[in-house]
Amino acid sequence: MIADFHFLRPWWLLALALPPVIVWLAHRAGDSRTRWSDMIAPHLLDSLVIEPDRRRHLRPAWMVAALAALTVLAGAGPTWQREAPPFVSDSAALVIAVDLSPTMDAVDITPSRLERAKLKIHDILTARAGARTAVVAYAGTAHLVVPLTEDQALIETYTDALATRIMPKPGKDTAAALALSGSLLRADASPGTILLMTDGIEETAAGAAGNTGSPLIVLGMGTAEGGLVKQADGSFLTAASGSRVVARLDLDALKAFGSASGASVATLTDDDADVRWVGQHIRTSFAQQSASEGDRWHDLGWWLLPPAALLLALSFRRGWVVKVAVMLALLKLAAPASAKAAGLADMWLTPDQQGQLAFERGDFASASAHFRDPMWKGTALYRAGRFQDAVDAFASDGSAASWFNQGNALLHLGKLEEAVAAYGKALEKRPNWPEADADLAIARRLLKLKQDEQADQPQDPNEKPDSVQFDDKGKQGKAGTVAVAEQTSEMWMKNIEVSPADLMARKFAMELQEKKP
Repeated sequence: MIADFHFLRPWWLLALALPPVIVWLAHRAGDSRTRWSDMIAPHLLDSLVIEPDRRRHLRPAWMVAALAALTVLAGAGPTWQREAPPFVSDSAALVIAVDLSPTMDAVDITPSRLERAKLKIHDILTARAGARTAVVAYAGTAHLVVPLTEDQALIETYTDALATRIMPKPGKDTAAALALSGSLLRADASPGTILLMTDGIEETAAGAAGNTGSPLIVLGMGTAEGGLVKQADGSFLTAASGSRVVARLDLDALKAFGSASGASVATLTDDDADVRWVGQHIRTSFAQQSASEGDRWHDLGWWLLPPAALLLALSFRRGWVVKVAVMLALLKLAAPASAKAAGLADMWLTPDQQGQLAFERGDFASASAHFRDPMWKGTALYRAGRFQDAVDAFASDGSAASWFNQGNALLHLGKLEEAVAAYGKALEKRPNWPEADADLAIARRLLKLKQDEQADQPQDPNEKPDSVQFDDKGKQGKAGTVAVAEQTSEMWMKNIEVSPADLMARKFAMELQEKKP
């Protein structure tokens, strides 16, 4: 530590010549003999000049000199330790990739592998309160469930709704899940970790692990003995031969993946040992990345501000500080209780700080009334369900995040054309934004479905048809199928609040359809 001690702004130390000058000038000004030496004869000077009381130990000049010295040292920026880069969270980002292949419904652990994974996600989120987390779901394809966010309630809402039935394509594509998880962390440009919760990994996935650019940990779900796979209707999955399928945890594949990719591998435990293991690896990875990527020296000059403030307080005239404090206390006691609370808050907290406290309590209506920052005000209004007011608040900020948030609020209002335009503006200001791209695709799809539905409706439901024709071969026709993604936009919008699982099923189906050539 001593070897690392240095000043960030050493040129400030040149100003240390000022305190001695202050002391010298004060001494010269206070030397009565020097001031009168040119006017009074030397043999009379000793008898006529009255020297000041020399018993005073604390002189104003010394106090000012000490104050100047402390200020200069603080400005020079003494330091001996490093800190993380600015605008980077003090806790690592985490992307949780959850395997939703059919074998995750195996009941070798109660109530099932997937349900136990959800419980573990709850425990991980609680242990990482306030840290940013994203969730990815994968089977034959990989899809974003929740982008990086600190909103634990939002993450839990959608992870609780995860089910194997919502995946549009069967199989297990771990490489796609790793690629999507890595892209989220690269777009965030901050240290992060990827957690895979799965019961098996393909041999080909090891190559994709090296392209993520982030540490990887794997939590194996299941037991080596395995268990039956329970289906949605309560029956058990059977093979082509008619025998029931027993899904076993492929521990050898997990170990092979860990050896090939450098990932840390562990298996599920009945207590919280696995959650603590995950947390320890995340913290270790974050510390290693922070130490090697753009860390800087921590300016510790602020430690000198308290003694400087104490010296400055001594310069007040005797008794004034006490009088002012008593006067303020009497004014507060004479005010009504509500006014006292508001006055104290206004005295010590800015409106945005008061809004932040209300936001953290979940009082979004009160938070929106306090916030002056348009982005925070819009976010509070959005959480309070006042989507049009949120759009108005976001509109006063022209950033990419503002346009993205406007698109989300407009989507809730059913203003699909305006939502498409808002997402487009966000992408103009911040190209290759995965979340904006995904939401823009959904908004366009919903708009198209709405337009098609409107086009199919007759102008006058009472108007008689010109002719009626019957298909004699109707009984011989093929049964039609309607894709999940082609349901009406009104039903999709209702499912935003009614069923997160159905919402994700439709979203994933749309994304799969968009990927098809």
